[in-house]
Amino acid sequence: MILVTGGAGFIGGNFVLDWIAETGEPVLNLDALTYAGNLETLASLADDERHVFKRGDICDRELVDGLLQTYRPRAIVHFAAESHVDRSIHGPGEFIRTNVQGTFTLLEAARAYWNGLPPDARAGFRFLHVSTDEVYGSLEPQAPAFTERHPFEPNSPYSASKAASDHLVRAWYHTYGLPVLTTNCSNNYGPFHFPEKLIPLMIVNALAGRPLPVYGDGLNVRDWLYVKDHCSAIRRVLAQGRLGETYNVGGWNEKRNIDIVHTVCALLDEMRPDPAGSYARLITFVQDRPGHDRRYAIDASKIENELGWRPAETFETGIRKTIAWYLENPGWVEHVQSGAYRNWIDTNYASRQNGGTA
Repeated sequence: MILVTGGAGFIGGNFVLDWIAETGEPVLNLDALTYAGNLETLASLADDERHVFKRGDICDRELVDGLLQTYRPRAIVHFAAESHVDRSIHGPGEFIRTNVQGTFTLLEAARAYWNGLPPDARAGFRFLHVSTDEVYGSLEPQAPAFTERHPFEPNSPYSASKAASDHLVRAWYHTYGLPVLTTNCSNNYGPFHFPEKLIPLMIVNALAGRPLPVYGDGLNVRDWLYVKDHCSAIRRVLAQGRLGETYNVGGWNEKRNIDIVHTVCALLDEMRPDPAGSYARLITFVQDRPGHDRRYAIDASKIENELGWRPAETFETGIRKTIAWYLENPGWVEHVQSGAYRNWIDTNYASRQNGGTA
């Protein structure tokens, strides 16, 4: 069995589904079920004994200690994190608590558990920390992509809290010998993505005939990684990664935000035409957010050269699969759009409606 933290979130939920489908190994899933945690994502595992769900906070040391002693996992895959930049701007405290204090608590619990394992189990134990490319800061347009040796230059409360957690994981390896691995991924997209992030927000708003809010001039660049490719990369790093090492995981897909939005609109025009006209008519430029990094780009050569991993999806194939999934699963979308979600979208974007339409 492995322990997965944050396994009811977007990436964590996809990983749990992927792990059980690909390996058959049981998963102990610890998730606090905050706003983005959604057990409906895992509905297909509701009667599957290989999925053991526990609701709880990674900051609760007594809880984590008890789970480790009861279930005796051979590895921990740590997804649990507050992850939305805009939310971190509005309320940074929760990001420090979950991403920094929570990771510290988990590391200390893992260290105590690992120290008590028999020699064979101790040698095989792994702690894999899932992080983000945002810890590296912002790139100039022509600058080389981020490698694992790029200095940390976080620019938001979210990325600063994740950078802190990355440093803690590194320190627990060098100081205590805890067998850790770290992955830093680019922007994920795909099924079960909570509709506050760019791609699902564009899909959901377009289908509802609502404005498609684009920050600033829309020329911010991100590398895009299909979530199922990310899951396969984590499985590869967990199985073959060198202890103490960091692996960047990217999709080799640098795209401008405005181009992403136009791609979503064009595919929706094809797959679900709107009698009122092209969905691109809904594009609305809004005030940029503070500290908005201009460009991220991942150099994923290390994981390819050392572990033989490359993404299976291009952006063109992945985005088509993603839009098809949202069109086929309106019930999931409807259920996550609670009053709290609508209030968040209103709070975040109401003050920004001073731009124009595309």
